[in-house]
Amino acid sequence: MVNSDLIGKAILYLGMLSYVAYRMREKNLDIQQNAMELVKVEAEKSSLIASQNETLETQVTERTSELNQSLEDLKATQSQLIQSEKMASLGELTAGIAHEIQNPLNFVNNFSEVSSELVDEMNEELEKGDLEEAKFIAKDIKENLEKINHHGKRADGIVKGMLQHSRSSTAIKEPTDVNKLADEYLRLAYHGLRAKDKTFNATLETDFDDSIGDIDLIPQDIGRVILNLITNAFYTVDEKKKSGIGNYEPTVSVSTKQLKNQVVITVKDNGNGIPKHVLKKIYQPFFTTKPTGQGTGLGLSMSYDIVVAHGGELKVETKDGEGSKFSIIFNNTTPPYK
Repeated sequence: MVNSDLIGKAILYLGMLSYVAYRMREKNLDIQQNAMELVKVEAEKSSLIASQNETLETQVTERTSELNQSLEDLKATQSQLIQSEKMASLGELTAGIAHEIQNPLNFVNNFSEVSSELVDEMNEELEKGDLEEAKFIAKDIKENLEKINHHGKRADGIVKGMLQHSRSSTAIKEPTDVNKLADEYLRLAYHGLRAKDKTFNATLETDFDDSIGDIDLIPQDIGRVILNLITNAFYTVDEKKKSGIGNYEPTVSVSTKQLKNQVVITVKDNGNGIPKHVLKKIYQPFFTTKPTGQGTGLGLSMSYDIVVAHGGELKVETKDGEGSKFSIIFNNTTPPYK
């Protein structure tokens, strides 16, 4: 009886072990199957990622090429616009230059005619034997020739200034009389604008510090800055005048000042001033408040870059309805400059 029970239990135990082994084998097969599926999924995922990476790299390469081309096109366009801005400023000077050259040429012509007449008179006196009168006339002729020489050099200087302005900057600083530079560009800008618009008029004020000698600048570049600031000042006072304000006298002032370690060139106007929302944008390339076709928006941007390249600063002070003052500040200068 006992043996039968033991045998029965053993058979039951062996059956249970067989069942458990069978279930474990099924479980292992399921695990293996899941593992294979997982490997397959991971392989597909890796393949998909590799394909997407390849596509992305191709797109990035194409986009980079497009952006590089756009950048090159932008640089070319910017260079063209900068050159256009330089030529526009030269165009503004042309009429003023013509006016400035005409003045010394008139003197040269007049003194030449007078001297020719004096030579005839001197010959007559020599024929008469009146040497004293001939010497007196010869002195007048010499003075006239000195005046002709002076005004001839003046015309020559104007032409050289025009050529200097029109050519590309050599980036070479040279001793420059800032008072003369500022005064010359003020007059040229004024006569140039008057030649284009006979109705334009403004009071010009100058206050130059004679204690400033020559300082090292690139004159054609700083000349462009001064010209831009002055033409902007003329524009704003003219706009205010045209608005119909009574008893308004358009005034533009140009001054220079020597401080301890600075030289300051100031252009001031009594126009409408610059609104606050515009003030923070004035040095941005292509920003302009002028009507289409009357400004490239590069003038102040170029001026700012030129002054900074000289190690200086370009600052503005403005009051709404009262006007603006631009200051070109050359820092770290040590007098004497001569």
